[in-house]
This record gives sequence, structure tokens and C-alpha cells, in this order.
Amino acid sequence: MARLIVTSHKDGKSTVGLDQSIPAVPFKSVPGFETAMVWGTASAPSVPWDGRNAADGRESVLPDVGETRLMRVTFPPDSSMMSADFDPAAAGAEYMSRIPGLAQRFEPDSPGMHTTDSVDYGILIEGEISLELDGGKTVALKPGDVVVQNGTRHAWRNPGTKPATLIFVLIGARRKEG
Repeated sequence: MARLIVTSHKDGKSTVGLDQSIPAVPFKSVPGFETAMVWGTASAPSVPWDGRNAADGRESVLPDVGETRLMRVTFPPDSSMMSADFDPAAAGAEYMSRIPGLAQRFEPDSPGMHTTDSVDYGILIEGEISLELDGGKTVALKPGDVVVQNGTRHAWRNPGTKPATLIFVLIGARRKEG
């Protein structure tokens, strides 16, 4: 299991302020899909660390302007949503409960497509996945690839047979009109 280590200060020296596991809690309605909200910062973070995780207790996984969120997401193969026992209504309800704020951005007529007011750094750490953009344009990613997603309409597609895990840093942004 992955760990979260947060450094701190004690008596003017650097130290470990937090060392804990990052829970991997799979979705019940979408086998193989997992999300973990790892960390968050306020819009004006300060040091030394005050002992709080700004992502805790938030109503939305999406950051406000200037805030950040660190998430780990594992995407199952797309075929898991094609099985006979897949229940889209149950999946939708679980998305709403587990990834609030983001789930409301999913487009009903184009599953998985969404747009957020954030700049997202996505790093593929395991598996293979494709980033889908408007017009069906896709970009295939391999482990180590980095995507800087600038508030554009997109979806993540896993056409393979194995899960794909990404680390995302979301930075809340102000959308310009025009």
C-alpha cells in the first residue's frame, strides 16, 4: 500500500510530521476503479506545516482558485463498463458520493467527458491510458508521460486489459470568458 509522508519542523529541525498509508478503496459499482484524495493546500499555503490537510472535510474534490488537490486514480479497462451486470445508475450514484464536484461535471450524453476550472498535472505511473479531447482526438500515454490539462473538455479512456494509475495535481483556476 502506498504511503503519504508529510514533513514538518520540530525545534527548528526538519522531521516527519505524518506518515500514513493512502487507502485504496475500490468502487463497488465499477470494479477496478479507485480514487484517493491524498492532499490539498489552501489558496495561500504557508510553512511550517500547521498539521492540517486542506482537502479534508471539503464538499468537493475540486479545488477553489489557487488551492491544490493531489489525487491518485486507478482506471479499470473500459471493458469493465461493458459487462452485462454493469449498472450505470449505481455507478453514477457512487461517483456523486465519492468524487463530489467532479462527478457533477460529467456529461450525460458523452460518458466520461468533463471540464473543470483547473490546471491539472497528470502523471501516468502504471498501465496505459488515452486522453480523449474534442472531436474524438486521442493521445495515448505510457508510464512516465505527463499531461498538463488546461481546463479543456476531456475524458480518460482505458482501451487496454489492465488498470492504469495516474497521479493528478489539480490547481484551482479562474476561467476567462472568450
